[in-house]
Amino acid sequence: MSDERRSLLAEKTPFPDDLDDRLHAQLTFLIEVDQLKTILRQSPLAAVDRRENDAEHSWHLAMMVVILAEHSDQPIDVGHTIQLVLLHDVVEIYAGDTPLHDSVAGSDQHEREVAAADELFSLLPADQGQRLRLLWDEFEERRTPEARFAKAMDRLQPLLLNWMARGGTWRTPGVTADDVRARKAVIGEASASLWRAGRRLIDEGETRGWSRRATP
Repeated sequence: MSDERRSLLAEKTPFPDDLDDRLHAQLTFLIEVDQLKTILRQSPLAAVDRRENDAEHSWHLAMMVVILAEHSDQPIDVGHTIQLVLLHDVVEIYAGDTPLHDSVAGSDQHEREVAAADELFSLLPADQGQRLRLLWDEFEERRTPEARFAKAMDRLQPLLLNWMARGGTWRTPGVTADDVRARKAVIGEASASLWRAGRRLIDEGETRGWSRRATP
């Protein structure tokens, strides 16, 4: 990260000077993460002909956790898992979105996102910033049942959108159906039943010509 401090959105219309310091920091963070609505992903929406943004993606994951938690192979704390999916992409405000099938952009993804996490969560009061950073780290490390299920939702959601788009990003040049299966296999670390369903959609998409077969 550069030594030069980033301009914050909240500074465009500064809060009153007499606002409580803790609340001031919290509101500044909340205004800053409004930028999540501007970060476009590659996945197409099912409802209209445009790409989704990160905020829409995160909301959809939260809804999926509520609806699909019963399919987790291990018991999970739904509220905790929702926190993980709501936080997992906020670093992309500073780090940008990294398309799943873009190996070049993915080469330094971890470094960019860690630097973004350091900067973004430091906007909050220290105790709260540390707690949210630990949640973000938990998602990245996938050591808990909640984190594994959250990651599974992160891979299942675009799979559903690509199915609705009759291929979507599965049609990315150079990407095969086997590539899609490999990238989505992490779903199986949290839910055998959801991975069976996911594979069924990928297999059927390949049969319908929505993705490329691997070259023998």
